[in-house]
Amino acid sequence: MRVHPEEFKDAMARLSSHVTIVTAVDRHGRPRGFTASAVCSLSLDPPLLLVCIARSGAAHDTFMRADRFAVNVLRESHRDLAIRFASRAVDRFAGTDFIMAGAQPPYLPDALSVLSCRRRDTHPGGDHTILVGTVEMLRTSPGEPLVYFDRKLCGLDMEPAL
Repeated sequence: MRVHPEEFKDAMARLSSHVTIVTAVDRHGRPRGFTASAVCSLSLDPPLLLVCIARSGAAHDTFMRADRFAVNVLRESHRDLAIRFASRAVDRFAGTDFIMAGAQPPYLPDALSVLSCRRRDTHPGGDHTILVGTVEMLRTSPGEPLVYFDRKLCGLDMEPAL
């Protein structure tokens, strides 16, 4: 029996996950990024992580060409940024606190964690591409994460974040 896509989406909505903004710089030096909850550690030695990016996403081609990318793990206070980077109709970086450092991927200085990666590999994954990166640099800070659960952005208390 085939699993219906809507049923699968409903089941996956019950899986709580962190919220990140993944960033890179395109070949013209412009920052690109998207909101992602499909990010996870892959290996401790070497330190690898994976990010799943929709093949239909506006930034897909940038991430397939970019040598480097960054994963910014969001705080509860970053809810508006998460929504902005999930939208197609806005200049995602305008008026934000992202640090732009030339050819380096933009990073959010007050993120819970920033993991700077070198693209190692890509793999097909249905309607997504699995991007594997070697973590070359990271920084962390204390705080509460923004969580995605039941199609809502929430804090750890599972109350919708303000």
